[in-house]
Order: sequence, then C-alpha cells, then structure tokens
Amino acid sequence: QVQLAESGGGLVQAGGSLRLSCTASEDTSSYTMGWFRQAPGKEREFVAAISWGGTRTNYADSVKGRFTISRDNARNMMYLQMNSLKPEDTAVYYCLQGPRLWTGSAWNPHDFDSWGQGTQVTVSS
Repeated sequence: QVQLAESGGGLVQAGGSLRLSCTASEDTSSYTMGWFRQAPGKEREFVAAISWGGTRTNYADSVKGRFTISRDNARNMMYLQMNSLKPEDTAVYYCLQGPRLWTGSAWNPHDFDSWGQGTQVTVSS
C-alpha cells in the first residue's frame, strides 16, 4: 500500500492562494490521483482528479476555475493549486491514489477505505 502525506495547508484570507502537496512513498505514475476534502460536520467531498499522465483532469463544480490539480511523476508528487479561496473552502484536504483507469467521473468517498492525516486549510472572511 502506497503511503501518502499531505502538506501545505494553512490560514489565508478570502481571495488568497495556497498550494497543497502530496508526497507518495513509491511510484504512483500508473495510477490516477485525486483530492478530497472534509469540512466539520460534513461528508467528505470530491475535489479533483488527474490521470496517470497528467493530461486529463476533473474538478468539482465548486472549485472549477479556481483550483488546479497537477502531478510530477518523477518526484512522486501531486499538487493542488488553490486560488481565489473562499471561506467555504475551509476543510481538511486529503490526497488519494485512485484506479489505474481514467473514467472522468467524480470519485465517491465510500470507494476508499483508508485516509491519511490530511492538511488543514482555513480561509477567513
């Protein structure tokens, strides 16, 4: 099982930016990768996904146009660039390894059994 570690969270004002990083313990280049988030009292929510080659992406409507997912397979890294942040983006953000096959569909959090510690993003108004 690949180990994933999220970092880069913090406190920012509305309209600001953050860049989250996800570091993998081994090569994940043959897998899709993605991000979920969970706000207090709410269900885990799909944020974005990226294909193994990094050429295909999918975003939740709530973040489309503001967030950008990317990956660097040579470094076993994945990123989430978050711009124009809103207080509604406040949540713990998790990175996950997805299936090998790209589907282009949003991921269901119930399809995943294990979660890392995540990284906290707090956006003040």
